[in-house]
Amino acid sequence: MLSIDHRLFKDELYRELARVGSALASPKRLEALDLLAQRERSVEDLARELGLSVANASRHLRVLAQARLVEVRRSGTFANYRLASTTVLRVLRLLGETAEERLPEVRATLDRHLGPRSVETETRAITRRVKSGRALLVDVRPEAEYKAGHIPGSRSIPIEVLARKRGAPELPRGKEIVVYCRGPYCVWADEAVEILRHRGFIARRLLLGAPEWALLGEPLESTG
Repeated sequence: MLSIDHRLFKDELYRELARVGSALASPKRLEALDLLAQRERSVEDLARELGLSVANASRHLRVLAQARLVEVRRSGTFANYRLASTTVLRVLRLLGETAEERLPEVRATLDRHLGPRSVETETRAITRRVKSGRALLVDVRPEAEYKAGHIPGSRSIPIEVLARKRGAPELPRGKEIVVYCRGPYCVWADEAVEILRHRGFIARRLLLGAPEWALLGEPLESTG
């Protein structure tokens, strides 16, 4: 008969689970995971995006690596980090959903900074509209992230390009423009919708980003 020390088992198990919780207990580490969901990045790249020194960014990455949430690929003296698995992104998004549901401060922060959002969440409906030519899907992330993986049929127009008063790319009139960026908390898509509506387009944002699209079992394309 199997003999189990229940207390010892639970103590060991939850101690290991707490390693993940401890690694996630930092705003900068959560943001770093969000960035790594878009593409592989160097420490220097992450430090610049996070507004940290390289040394501080490295410390955060070590914590994430020790919890096996990120992996490192080394090439000579260079080190590039990526998410360890899609499960990490699921945990990150579930954390956000739970916080939005249980913490009124989260919803208040979203409302205060972003205001009412015109969002699209039905992926199949978007796919049908894009394929039929009734809608244009625009990715406003940096080009490197678009090349690493984007929703099929989407057009790359980084937000700084779209925002130009002169020399902005031509977009078809009469089509709905659906914009996406890095996921639910990326403000570039909200800014893009405002710019496009100001220019007379029908525009809304896709709440999902490319990584979340892939989590739904939908394909991504990559270039370069």
